[in-house]
Amino acid sequence: MKDKLIIFDTTLRDGEQSPGASMTREEKVRIAKALERLKVDVIEAGFPAASPGDFEAVQAVARIIKDSTVCGLARALDQDIDRAGAALKDANRTRIHTFIATSPIHMQMKLHMQPDEVIAHAVRAVKRATQYTDDVEFSPEDAGRSDEDFLCRILEAVINAGATTVNIPDTVGYSIPQQFGATIANLIKRVPNSDKAVFSVHCHNDLGLAVANSLSAVMNGARQIECTINGLGERAGNASLEEVVMGVRTRKDVFSCQTGVDTREILNCSKLVSSITGFPVQPNKAIVGANAFAHEAGIHQDGILKSRETYEIMRAEDVGWSANRMVIGKHSGRNAFKSRINGLGFEFSSEKDLNEAFSRFKQLADKKHEIFDEDLQALISEAGFEAEDEYVKLIYLKVNSETGEIPNAAVTLRVDNKEVMGSSDGGGAVDASLKAIEKLVMTKATLELYSVNNITNGTDSQGEVTVRLEKDGRIVNGLGADTDIVIASAKAYINAVNKLHSCVQRRHPQQGNV
Repeated sequence: MKDKLIIFDTTLRDGEQSPGASMTREEKVRIAKALERLKVDVIEAGFPAASPGDFEAVQAVARIIKDSTVCGLARALDQDIDRAGAALKDANRTRIHTFIATSPIHMQMKLHMQPDEVIAHAVRAVKRATQYTDDVEFSPEDAGRSDEDFLCRILEAVINAGATTVNIPDTVGYSIPQQFGATIANLIKRVPNSDKAVFSVHCHNDLGLAVANSLSAVMNGARQIECTINGLGERAGNASLEEVVMGVRTRKDVFSCQTGVDTREILNCSKLVSSITGFPVQPNKAIVGANAFAHEAGIHQDGILKSRETYEIMRAEDVGWSANRMVIGKHSGRNAFKSRINGLGFEFSSEKDLNEAFSRFKQLADKKHEIFDEDLQALISEAGFEAEDEYVKLIYLKVNSETGEIPNAAVTLRVDNKEVMGSSDGGGAVDASLKAIEKLVMTKATLELYSVNNITNGTDSQGEVTVRLEKDGRIVNGLGADTDIVIASAKAYINAVNKLHSCVQRRHPQQGNV
């Protein structure tokens, strides 16, 4: 039997720390359900002490997830540990993940502590966490730049204190695979009680080596990898879950371990995270990119036609891609619609939600001859966004744009249950529309990003628009989809405005991150 490789997903915690990727409680619950269908072992749901909103999100995930372990992050502080324990108390299986920095630069410049003080704080935190759960993880933040002798000391101490998992984070993405793997092997060999804990790694992608470092660690004894869907995460991101999992699965000849992940759910999970965060997946992204299993070169096409294995080391179907999709249209009924939506991993919480989604589907089907899976995913995601907080709602939009004339947009919105109307000129149809909306909502936010992606091929394809707004240091993403790109843009802008209106701050300045 091969060893079990534990997959620890931190999309909801570290992934959310990407600027603009902040998620609401409802969005976190949707992603958590998808991760549970994916059969990840541990879901790090958030940082309960960060804010009331984050506490409530972790609590909501803890109450709904039954199969995966739900984890909360906590600094090595009593109040953080207690807050995590309270947020997780209703979960079937819980874990508290506590951390403190161990690199010389962090201890000196950030913590202002001596090494012995850091060890004392770590031990105290682990012992306190064991009051709430028997599954405690400890991370020495910035381990990649920490002294190995000191790491051995602190890991031995926290394992004795009750830590069942010790995680070695390459917090700033500084490590190189051969060196990082050797560090893991040395720690397992040198820490006297290393056999009493699972060794884990958490790698950042600043040098593009997060997955390589993680897999090198596995080859040297690590049996947990912390990763995120689509490699989401602050700065350059984290190790990509789909790449880690498929790397281990594809190279069974190299890895003496295996995951319990249902790889067929990878694509659905990827698309859900992308739509909620507004971070599009690049076409050439491994595993989940649109071109990951596409072949254009004649030599490649010829080889594929003769034998798939000539140019494909994985089956597209194994990660959720399917060449034989059921295409539905305006003549399709509710059962076919519901069946396809359920097949994509979405569930309706009530008959009302199903009816509203089916109505949206029919409206879209009147505009498009064929409705593809990507259209349905966009439709459901957009419905989720609008249901969240409709302080502002689009009622009517009319745009005049012709050669030689300045484009003009007239818009009617419902703002706080009152209809308001306005208009504006602009450099183009989209510019005029967004300026007209801004005149009415007066956010005074800065538009930092405007991005358009086609959801499917063809001139009748839906356009998916992402906008990013910044105001007073808070960054939010808005998403909108429609066959009319101007309307999609208006929807995206209004979605972002609604998020800005939300009064709950989801993050506070942290002392550090693993």
